[in-house]
Amino acid sequence: MAAVMLFNACGKTSDESTGGNPPADAKLTDVVLTQNLTFPWEILWGPDNKLWITERGGKISRVDPASGTITPLATLPDVVSQGEGGLLGMVLHPDFSATPEVFVAYNYNKGGAYTKKIVKFTYNGTTLVNPVVLLDNIPAAGIHNGTRLAISPDKKLYITSGDASVSSRAQDQTNMAGKIQRINLDGTIPADNPIAGSALWSFGHRNPQGLVFVGDRLYSSEHGNTTDDEINIIQKGRNFGWPNVEGFCSTSAEQGFCSVNNVAEPVYAWTPTIAPSGIDYYNNDAIPQWKNSLLLAVLKDSELLQLKLSADGSKVEAVNTFYKGTYGRMRDVAISPAGDVYIITSTGNNDKIIKVTRTP
Repeated sequence: MAAVMLFNACGKTSDESTGGNPPADAKLTDVVLTQNLTFPWEILWGPDNKLWITERGGKISRVDPASGTITPLATLPDVVSQGEGGLLGMVLHPDFSATPEVFVAYNYNKGGAYTKKIVKFTYNGTTLVNPVVLLDNIPAAGIHNGTRLAISPDKKLYITSGDASVSSRAQDQTNMAGKIQRINLDGTIPADNPIAGSALWSFGHRNPQGLVFVGDRLYSSEHGNTTDDEINIIQKGRNFGWPNVEGFCSTSAEQGFCSVNNVAEPVYAWTPTIAPSGIDYYNNDAIPQWKNSLLLAVLKDSELLQLKLSADGSKVEAVNTFYKGTYGRMRDVAISPAGDVYIITSTGNNDKIIKVTRTP
């Protein structure tokens, strides 16, 4: 049920119907806000009313959402960008004005081993200072790093970690690859985690690259192998199946594994695969047809997807497609309080921030 809407970089608008929505739906305008980025990974809306971005080579910057002016904040010297690895996820402290802390995840070389760590910095108004390592020794690789961050309403930090190219790690609860981790904002382990002393929150993940809270419900997007890219609702202690289960528990072997291992099935899956990456939640009146939807940046199919959720948020009721093939591979999406949408591309050649607004 995908309706395709195509726009160009000059800001043309479209009045095509989006999946049969009523005529009162807002028309959209898209423009290139800024360009000349190199493999940006994270884009988020900061409490300072600026966009914050990471680039895989190690750069963290702020971007003016009106002019597109980029202000570099820091370049982290120990970041090692290898394949799809490098500087990846970032999130800001929810009480940023009082506690200006910036949480980042990146890959580096540790004793000759490619490794991921989670580091907390303090923003001093100009740059990032006082690095504190919160979590280390997460296996990394040139592929399947996952590495999106989110902070829950009760102020716990969640981290997605892919299997780092070794699928068996995902089912090994003693290995931090192929997991979603949960830690306190000071790096300690919450007492109510599934395994005492372990950051593990869920396991059986292949390469989860999107993560967003909607209230206290946590959604994740995940790359499948040759089939079954997924949208999951993450649950405490649950097994999400990889590599024994791809998508739903549909084959006889999968059904047997699922019944024994308490596997949580996705709420939506794609075959053929689309390569889903960053997600954010849209619930603003500015674009009414997107209310109560996940917005998903897609790499292989080079598009933005609107995933319309059911009223209770437990199902994806409709999928609508935007900008397919217009801007190239899309890595992440952010939403401003005014309801404007910002998308980063991921081609490695003149990457851009795309701004989508309601047409005046």
